[in-house]
Amino acid sequence: MAQQFDIIAATGCPTGIAHTFMAKEALEKAAAERGLTIKVETHGQVGVENGLSAGEIAAARAVVVAADKDVSAERFAGKPMVSVGVSKALSVEAAGALIDRALAAKADPSAVAAQAAEDAPEEKESFGHQLYKHLMNGVSHMLVFVVAGGVLTALSFLWGITSFDSTAADYNSFAAMLKIIGGIAMNLMVPVLSAYIAESIGKRPALVPGFVAGMIAIQGLPVNAATGMIDAGGAGVGFGFLGGIVGGFLSGYVILLLEKVFSKLPANLNGLKAIFLYPLFSTLIVGLVMLGISGPMVTINNAMMDFLRSLQHAGAIPLGIAIGCMCAVDMGGPVNKAAYVTGTMLLGAGLEAGVGTPEYADGTAFMAAVSAACIVPPLVTSFAVIVGKKYFSQEDHDAGIVNIILGCTHITEGAIPFMTKNIWPVMPIMMLSSALASVLTLLLGVHVPAPHGGFLVLPVVDGGIQWVLAILAGTVVGGILFTVFKKHEWARGQRAFEASPAMPAAAERPDASPEPADAPAPSADPASEPAEVQDFVSADNVFLGLDLAGRDDALSFVSNEAVKLGIADDADELMAAFLKREDEGSTGMMDGFAIPHAKAATVKRAAVVVVKDDGGIEGWESMDGAPVNVAIALLIPESQAGTTHLKLLSKVAEALMDDEFRSTVKSADDAQEIAGAINARLG
Repeated sequence: MAQQFDIIAATGCPTGIAHTFMAKEALEKAAAERGLTIKVETHGQVGVENGLSAGEIAAARAVVVAADKDVSAERFAGKPMVSVGVSKALSVEAAGALIDRALAAKADPSAVAAQAAEDAPEEKESFGHQLYKHLMNGVSHMLVFVVAGGVLTALSFLWGITSFDSTAADYNSFAAMLKIIGGIAMNLMVPVLSAYIAESIGKRPALVPGFVAGMIAIQGLPVNAATGMIDAGGAGVGFGFLGGIVGGFLSGYVILLLEKVFSKLPANLNGLKAIFLYPLFSTLIVGLVMLGISGPMVTINNAMMDFLRSLQHAGAIPLGIAIGCMCAVDMGGPVNKAAYVTGTMLLGAGLEAGVGTPEYADGTAFMAAVSAACIVPPLVTSFAVIVGKKYFSQEDHDAGIVNIILGCTHITEGAIPFMTKNIWPVMPIMMLSSALASVLTLLLGVHVPAPHGGFLVLPVVDGGIQWVLAILAGTVVGGILFTVFKKHEWARGQRAFEASPAMPAAAERPDASPEPADAPAPSADPASEPAEVQDFVSADNVFLGLDLAGRDDALSFVSNEAVKLGIADDADELMAAFLKREDEGSTGMMDGFAIPHAKAATVKRAAVVVVKDDGGIEGWESMDGAPVNVAIALLIPESQAGTTHLKLLSKVAEALMDDEFRSTVKSADDAQEIAGAINARLG
């Protein structure tokens, strides 16, 4: 039997987890003051924690939702509920008022609903960012299909180029099964992309038209070859992942339109809308539009293939440039597919004509250029995230490492997330890189008799070493250009640091004491430090009596002191990490506290640095509008972004809900006392 709670709650903020856990702590304290039991579900960076079961929801007297993100509030339908932004529940008093309102909602639910609407935070997210968020929801779901399907398909070629074909001499039943499984996974790529873009916009009802739109995008408008008319039994030309993107956005917004159209229907027909009206009308509308788009795409794709055929004997340079640009411009979309399909058609004709014929030479040379152009883009990203690691997020770095496998197995789609984030100049960089690899492949006389497989088919490649060198040349050139771009983008984040006032010199700090000339340098190895430094914050990390010009001055001070203490190597990089987090949302809390935090590769060990300015640090937005007097800065190695960072941040956030803790830190004038108080809460 489910445990019963008087109040259930859900908290969540879109960035970080400080507000999420501060609201949780405030709600729990407010409930305890009222003699009520409560369970709070948190939606932080690590996902959902302390989840609510259906039984707990059903047994609760009332619900409090304090969140700025989706916490699946539909689960609480029919319960007395108050829903506000997370900032409305960060003090015990405010949380208590929410609990009181939730309990009173039984008597006057309409009044509570109206008040909750008034309290809802104003939407600040730009339309462009919304589109990007929807797109990345689709891309993140799609990539796993690309990885699984592409690698399995490539592995099937280990038994031979045609080992999946039961009529071929090198047929192998296991290879055929790998090809079937991989092909199914790859064919699901575009429908999944389309469906989850749609789901991000229109929620669950948008999945149906989203999947249908994605299927149409890969199949196209079926036309009877004999009559030239639309025919369900005919064949069509699809338009790839770009069509999936169009179909996903179309499906999502069609659902939003239908919700408005059917909003006047009686409430007792809600079930009918969900299982009949929405799927029927959305699929009809989206399907007709997608098929209408598909028709013209047949002509466009055929024109592109004819264009490539016409360049076949125009010379290595114009043909290589055309193939490279077409393969990289849309990463598996219609233009890429036009080049690839042309290559497979010419290769098929060459294999049929036989080794030694002009058709074989032309077809295998064309396919070598196409394969090189498709392999290069993901490898460009891998090169860039390795050489320019500090300019990329941990997420991008991990994706780039995976792209080593994807690139080597001819899966161009691995580069899509990088291109969608910065179409300009990433797309031109990829096109240039692929074009270079294609031109060199043709000039060096490479012949590839396999339509897929990447480096797995090297044993059957004529001129394999030259082919690898051509691909490496394109990878290195593109990787350098991509790294230069990311470095420039990263450098823009330094401007605020360069423009900030100079930090106070150590000798000018009221609490600073001269350091002996023979004092040992701070150790970078935590294991070799004195026992007291084993804690996250030591007395040496606490700076009192400062007179800081503003928020950036405070962060600059922390960054430079971290380098002196041996916590970090590069003050500029650390400052950029602090400012990047502040750009996502102020870390100013309440009652004069702030929790700035930086996750950066330059940080050698997790540590806490505390700065106090009794006069107040200007320019640091706080929840209650009060000036910040104490900044508890968290410095985290990038490798610990999802572990130590989250633990420290949640513990500090919860500590700030304790009146005694805040009072101790604010009133203490002894660095050791402050360090001890903080370490006690971090243990």
